Amino acid sequence: MTTLSSYLAIANNLAKWQSITSRSPAVTTATNYFEANIGSVKSASDLTKNTRLFDYAMTAFGLGDRLDSKGLMTQVLKQGVTSSTALAKTLANSNILAFAKAFDFADNGSSTTSSSSLVRSVVAKYTENALETDQGRQNPGVQLALYFQNHAPAITDGYGILADKNLLTVVQTALGVSPMTGLEPIDQQASMLASKIKFSDFRDPTKLQAFISRFAAMYDYNNGSASGSTSTYSNAILLGASQAAGVGTNMTLLQSLQGFSPA
Repeated sequence: MTTLSSYLAIANNLAKWQSITSRSPAVTTATNYFEANIGSVKSASDLTKNTRLFDYAMTAFGLGDRLDSKGLMTQVLKQGVTSSTALAKTLANSNILAFAKAFDFADNGSSTTSSSSLVRSVVAKYTENALETDQGRQNPGVQLALYFQNHAPAITDGYGILADKNLLTVVQTALGVSPMTGLEPIDQQASMLASKIKFSDFRDPTKLQAFISRFAAMYDYNNGSASGSTSTYSNAILLGASQAAGVGTNMTLLQSLQGFSPA
């Protein structure tokens, strides 16, 4: 299956796939422990000292590659998110900021983890991350597509993309932007992205799906998963946009995507 068809098969039945993932033995065991023990956490230090809870929470927020940064994350949580100079804001990492907002011990104190909505939110995020990771073992492009679908609606400017390597990879691939642009000043990079993207489109489900479909087709084109012909690429783009838009396909959108060709 192509990246596009695999992604759409999951995206169009997301609740089913999330349910299947949540019932897997590894996810069930980790989630049961988190739900049973997170209420005993009363401070930032409590969270980072409990390896199983800390790993679960970090993984849920896409920070699984920072599990050895307990000292840093303790300071992030202790400083909170109110001050403009707080670590959560100065580190320029949207996932760290989201993590700090969720576990806001600085403002909410020991009652932070008593929120049932927090627990549900973290569990949902962990399940989504597990789904993405599982798909990534088979096709990294599908993992990136699912990650983008989950995080892109929160993007408001180019800096939000630049601060997340997964989001940046999807955008660069979809738009044919060279990774070498990373050598340019960050303000220049952000300005370039703003000139190419209407960020509010990512909050429109149809336009978001069309953009992801374009990424998926381009990903296969770049990685030799498709035939390599422009016509095959264009057909994949149109198929993705059509499925994303549903039966009532937006022809203006399709014409716009059809006009896009890989560099």
